Amino acid sequence: MGVREAEVIRAGELEKRSASLFQLWKKKLVVLTRDSLSLLPEGAGPGRRPKELSFQSILKLDCVERTDKYVYFTIVTTDRKELDFRCADSSSWNSSIALALIAFQNQRAVETFRSRRQPPPPASTP
Repeated sequence: MGVREAEVIRAGELEKRSASLFQLWKKKLVVLTRDSLSLLPEGAGPGRRPKELSFQSILKLDCVERTDKYVYFTIVTTDRKELDFRCADSSSWNSSIALALIAFQNQRAVETFRSRRQPPPPASTP
C-alpha cells in the first residue's frame, strides 16, 4: 500500500457509503497512520493505489449513530465534503481514527506555536 510498517497504527476493514444514487455500503481495506487514512476497495489487485485522506484535509469526525450492530460516523473534510462510514460496534474504528486525528491536530498546533515563539534572527551590523 505504500505505507511503511512502522507508521501503521491500525489496519483492517471499514464500510464506506458510496456517493452513487443507491448509496450502497462498500467494504474497504483501511490503513490508519499517524497522518492519514488510506482506503482500498476490498479485493483490489496489488498494483492498485489507495485513496488517501490526509489528516491535514480532515476537519472533523462526527459520530452520527450507534445501533446494536454498527457505529455510523462521518468524516468532514476541509472543503466540506462528507464521507460516511460504518464499522462493527465492537471494532472501535471510529475511536481509533478520532484519536489519531486529535494527535495529529495537537502536533500541528504545537509546531505552529513553536514557530511563532522563535526569536527573530539577530540583526546584522554593517
